[in-house]
Amino acid sequence: MTHTVRHSGGTPATEAPGTSLVRRYYRLVDAGDVPALVALFTPDACYRRPGYRPLVGHTELERFYLNQRVIRKGVHTLSTVVATDDEIAVHGRFRGVLRNGGEVELRFADFFRMAPQGRIASRDTFFFVPAV
Repeated sequence: MTHTVRHSGGTPATEAPGTSLVRRYYRLVDAGDVPALVALFTPDACYRRPGYRPLVGHTELERFYLNQRVIRKGVHTLSTVVATDDEIAVHGRFRGVLRNGGEVELRFADFFRMAPQGRIASRDTFFFVPAV
């Protein structure tokens, strides 16, 4: 079964399993709470993001968010969330400040695969920017 939720504000009353965890993930990223956001992933989770080799496991995720991520701070605004039984796709906009002081605003899409125990097993990120 596929669930589609389009909104620009709070959490809808009826959502597919896992969507509240994904929404929590973005709140934690925006708040800079690295230990809490890493805990949302399985110990062997894989995160694939343009410009980085795949990040596997809690240690690599933590290192990325604390030291490697070029973003210093920002806010994610989700516009669309589509979910199946174990996959969640998100489309939204990010606005923030880079570590070098530059400002960034872009559209993004994320694809999450959930593990049976209700944590994130994998995440793939795509950015809507000129690249090729």
